[in-house]
Amino acid sequence: MRKRYDFSQARRNPYAKRLKRPVTIRLDEATMAYFRQLAADTELPYQSLINLYLRDCAAHGRRLALSWRASKAGVV
Repeated sequence: MRKRYDFSQARRNPYAKRLKRPVTIRLDEATMAYFRQLAADTELPYQSLINLYLRDCAAHGRRLALSWRASKAGVV
């Protein structure tokens, strides 16, 4: 191993902007169980499957349809 390296001719990684970024999200047990089972079936890491699913949703502009209804007692 050299004591010094010459980086004067180096250039930035052109793919650096495409690298994944670690994030922390909270998922319920049923969701995790679903993706872990899917990971076992497809032999892909569950984090990769979650990323693929979210990327597909973002690429197709999918939105979750939510509607809030007030309960009769006023408690949701």
